[in-house]
Amino acid sequence: MKKNQQAVWSLVGLFLLAPFLALAQPTTPPPATSQYSLEQCLQFALQNQPLLRQARIDEEANEATIRIGLAGWLPQVGLNATGQHYFQLPYTVFPNAEGVNVPRQIGLRNTSTIGLAATQTIYNNDVQLALRSARPSRLFYQQNSTSARIDVVSGVSKAFYDVLLSQRQLDVLSEDIVRLQRSLQDARARYDAGIVDKIDYKQAEISLNNSIVARKQAVEAIKAKSAYLKELMGLPGQQPLTLQYDTLRLMRDAVVDTTVALETANRIEIQQLQTQKVLQEAQISYYRWGFLPSLSAFGNYNSLFQNNNFGDLYSQRFPSSYAGLQLSLPIFQGGRRLQNLRRERLTDQRLDQDIIATRNRINTEFEQALATYKGYYADYLIGQRNLALSKEVYSVVNLQYREGIKTYLDLIVAQTTLRTAQLNYYSALFQVLSSKVDLLRAQGSLATAY
Repeated sequence: MKKNQQAVWSLVGLFLLAPFLALAQPTTPPPATSQYSLEQCLQFALQNQPLLRQARIDEEANEATIRIGLAGWLPQVGLNATGQHYFQLPYTVFPNAEGVNVPRQIGLRNTSTIGLAATQTIYNNDVQLALRSARPSRLFYQQNSTSARIDVVSGVSKAFYDVLLSQRQLDVLSEDIVRLQRSLQDARARYDAGIVDKIDYKQAEISLNNSIVARKQAVEAIKAKSAYLKELMGLPGQQPLTLQYDTLRLMRDAVVDTTVALETANRIEIQQLQTQKVLQEAQISYYRWGFLPSLSAFGNYNSLFQNNNFGDLYSQRFPSSYAGLQLSLPIFQGGRRLQNLRRERLTDQRLDQDIIATRNRINTEFEQALATYKGYYADYLIGQRNLALSKEVYSVVNLQYREGIKTYLDLIVAQTTLRTAQLNYYSALFQVLSSKVDLLRAQGSLATAY
C-alpha cells in the first residue's frame, strides 16, 4: 500500500513539474546523421532562426503594450490605508457664551482610515488612441514577422544553392582528376616505351596539379558556405549538415512564369507602409480631437477609526461614501495641440512619398530580377547544349588519342573544354535557381509556409 502511494505521489509530482521541464529543455537540433532537403532546411530555419524568434517576441511584447493601453477602459480600483498618532492634538477656536474665542483641542490621539476608491473612464483621448491603434499595431508586428520570414526563406534558399554549387564543382574537379591521372599514366607509359617525348606527361602532371589545387579550394569553400547556411538556419556550428537534392527536380524548379505582371500591393514593404498610414491616422485623430474633455466616474468608500487608546482603535468604525463625475477640459495649451497636429499631418504626407518611392524601387527590383533570371536561364540552356557537345568531343578525341590519331595536346584541350562546360552548366543552373528566388521575392510571391 505504501509503495502504491509513493508511486501515485511520484506521478502527481511529474505532472506538476512537466510544464517547467518542457520550458527548461532547449530546442533539439535534427539528428546528425539525417540529410536535409531545401524544404527541411527552411522548416528548421523558420523554427529556430534567432531573427524570427525575436520577431515573435516583439509580437508578444506589442500585445502586452496593447493590453496595457486598453486597460484604461476598465475600472481602476485601489485600496488606501493610513494610520497616525498625535503626540499633540491640534487646536481650534470656539466662542464661549460671552463671545470670547477659547482654544480647544480636537480629535483623538490615534486615527486610522481605510478607503476603497474606484474610477471608470467614460471618455478619454489617450485610451481612445489605444483603442484605435490596437488592430493596426497587431497587424504591423505580424507584417514584421512576415518580412523576417521572407528574409530567412530567401537567404536560406540562396545559401543552399550556393553550397550545392560548390559540391557539384567539387564532383566535377574530382572526375577531372581521375581523367588526368589516367592520362598521366598513359603519357608516362608512352614516354617509357619511347613513343613520345617527356613533354606529354609533364603537361599531364601540370594539369593534374592545377586540378588538385582547385579541388582543395572547392573543399574549403564548401566548409565556409556550409557555416553560413548553418548561421541562416539557426543551426549550431558543431552540428553536421548534409544536403539532399534531386537534380531532375532542380531542373524543373528552374522554370518560372516570366509573364506574370507585377503587383506592388503583394510586396510586404508596401503593406507595412500602408499599416503605418493607418497608425498615423490614429495619431492625427488623437491630436485633432485633443480639445474634447475627459470624463470619468468615481466612487469612494472610507472607514474612519479613532480612539485615544491604541488597543481600542478599531473597536468602532465611522463609515462614509460618495460618488461623482469628473470632467477635465483643456482650455489653452499655448498652441501645442495644433503644432502636434501639424507635425503628424506632415509625417503622414512623408509616408505618402515613402509609398511612391518604394513602389518605384520595387518596379526597378522586379525589372532587374527578371532580366537577371532571363539572362541566366539562356546561359543555362546553352550550358546544357555545350555540356552534351563537350562530352561527345572528349569521347571521340580520347579514343583517337589512344589509337594514335590525335596528339596529347588535343586530348588536354578536350578535357579542359569538358571540365569548363561542366562547371559552367552547374554554375548556370544554380544561378538560375538563385535568381528565381530573387524574382519571386520581387513579385511578392515567395512562399514562406513550410
